Amino acid sequence: MVRLRRVGKIMNFISIIRSKMKTLSALGLLCAIGLPANAHEIGMQLYSVRNQMEKSVPDTLAEVKKWGIKVVEGGGNLYNLPVEQFKHELIQNDIQIVSVDTSYEELRDNPMAAVYKARFFGSRFATFYWIPHDYQKGFTIEDAKQAIDIMNKAGQVLKNNGITLQYHPHGYEFLPHGNGTILDYILENTQHAAFQMDVFWMKQGGMDPTKVLQKYPGRFLSLHLKDRKHGTPNSSDGKADVETNVVLGTGDIGIANVVKEAKKQGIRYFFLEDESSRVMQQIPQSLEYLKSLDKHAH
Repeated sequence: MVRLRRVGKIMNFISIIRSKMKTLSALGLLCAIGLPANAHEIGMQLYSVRNQMEKSVPDTLAEVKKWGIKVVEGGGNLYNLPVEQFKHELIQNDIQIVSVDTSYEELRDNPMAAVYKARFFGSRFATFYWIPHDYQKGFTIEDAKQAIDIMNKAGQVLKNNGITLQYHPHGYEFLPHGNGTILDYILENTQHAAFQMDVFWMKQGGMDPTKVLQKYPGRFLSLHLKDRKHGTPNSSDGKADVETNVVLGTGDIGIANVVKEAKKQGIRYFFLEDESSRVMQQIPQSLEYLKSLDKHAH
C-alpha cells in the first residue's frame, strides 16, 4: 500500500509538472508571436463602415483586412446580401464576427433567433444596443426593470447554448436612482447577461468610463473605443452628433486610462467604432494610437 501511495504521489507530481510545462509552452508561444499572456484583440463594429458597405461589401471588407482587423461586430445588417454570401465575404477576408448584433425585441420575442444567428457566424457574444422607452418621459426605473427581466430570461437561453448576452448602454441610463443611477440598478440586478462599455456614451452621459470599469470589475467583457471632440456638451438621451467622433487619443475620453484599466481587468475585445464621415481616414490613425499604447506598456 505504501508503495502504491508513493507511485500515486509521483504520478500526481509528474502530472503537475506536465501541466506547468504546457502553460509555459503556451506563454512562450504567445511571447514568440509578440502577444502578452493576457492578450487583447482589437476589432471593429462594422456599423463604422456602413456607408461603404452599402456600396460594396467585398471592397469594404478588403479594406478592413488591410487595416489588420480580424474580429468584428455585426450581422444585424447584411447590406442586401444573402446570409451565406455575407458570411462567405467575411471568410474570404479572414474576418470573424465574434459579437453578433441582436435587439431588445428579438431577445424579448425569440431569443433562439439570436442563438441561431450567433451560431451561424461562430460568435461568442450577442449584443444589443438600445432599450425602447418614451423620449418625453425619459428612461425610467420601470423601463429598466422590464429590461432586466428580459436580459435575465434571454441571457439564460443564450448561456445554455454557449453564447454570452451583452448589453451596450447609451447614456440615457445615467439618470439618478437611489444612491446612484439607473445603470447601477441594472448592473446590480442582472444575473445572466454581461455588459459592453462604449466609452464615448459613458462620457456623453456624464460618467467617467475608467471609474465605472473600476466600480464594476468583470461586468464589462468588451469595449467600444471611440474618442470625443473636446468641448462636446453631454447629453442624457442617447443622442450625439456623429461628427464629434475623433481619432483615439485626441479627444476628452481619456482613452489611455480606459485601455490601461481594461487590460488590467483582462478585457479581451476592444472594438473600434467611428460613426463620423471621416472613418476611413480616422480608423487607421486610431489603430496606430492603440499600437503606441501597447509599445509604451512594454
